[in-house]
Amino acid sequence: MSSVITVTADDLAVPLEQHVARTSAALDAYGHLIALASADPADPARRRLHTVRAALEADRMAIVPVDLPPLAAALLTEQLRQLAGTDLGPGVLAGAARLLSYYLYSGALLGSVSKLDRVPVTVGKHLKSLVPGRHFAVMAHPEPGLSEAGSDAVPPGPGFLTQLAVAGHGLDAGWVTGTLAPAWRSQHIREVPLPDGSARWWGTGRLVEFTAYIADIGILYQLVTSVRRDTCPWCGLEVIGDQCLFCSTRLGGRAEGAHRSDRSDTSGGPGRSGGRKQVAAGAEQPLRRPPQHQRPLPNPNRPQLEPHKR
Repeated sequence: MSSVITVTADDLAVPLEQHVARTSAALDAYGHLIALASADPADPARRRLHTVRAALEADRMAIVPVDLPPLAAALLTEQLRQLAGTDLGPGVLAGAARLLSYYLYSGALLGSVSKLDRVPVTVGKHLKSLVPGRHFAVMAHPEPGLSEAGSDAVPPGPGFLTQLAVAGHGLDAGWVTGTLAPAWRSQHIREVPLPDGSARWWGTGRLVEFTAYIADIGILYQLVTSVRRDTCPWCGLEVIGDQCLFCSTRLGGRAEGAHRSDRSDTSGGPGRSGGRKQVAAGAEQPLRRPPQHQRPLPNPNRPQLEPHKR
């Protein structure tokens, strides 16, 4: 069994000893643990996670950095938990975090961009944000962008069918639900609680965060299984991409990989496999291959299906 979590700054409030014990219990319960963390190497929560992993010498724990806003990161975690109930192994699931992030379109409606540092903001936009009543449509992923929110100013959206998750506080979500959602041809609008880290990430507490995502597990499964798989030469896990995210071994030439020279024998040997059945945390029944869908797969203008070539 495997579990997927999102690591936030709130984890720093937990004493290190308790964090280690909690992570050890999760590994014992689920076999493998995939943690989504900030893409910033200096992020305190990410550094804490590496400390916990080192303390446990846990080669069954993968720390996957993702450069996503809080709501998008939470939805990616949800997608991976759904896929954990299929026959995909932990190495493939960890690689799927990078793959599926390409299919998330995430942004926010902000009343002020004066403290926004995640997206480039011009001096003119800073000055306009000082005027009461101004609203700004900010895209953070997959491409950053900023414009004033209006009926004729909608940021580019996905070219495939998605649902739209919306989370807000202190700001009217009418532009998101009434203008953005129809322009993006969203199949469904899903209202969710605003993640704890959203105000800090966007630089304001008055915002409406939104993310377009693929909700169909059958489509997600097809996307992941369409990617070439390899066997990690060190730990024996089946993986996608150019690196095993559990033991950090790179797949040289994707045909034959070299063992890491700095790895000691105490962490296991070649051919070692975490071959326990993959089941989503809390799932009542393990899923098998979802039914094939006749709907065409998403096809954005970037090579998502082969992340090893990025």
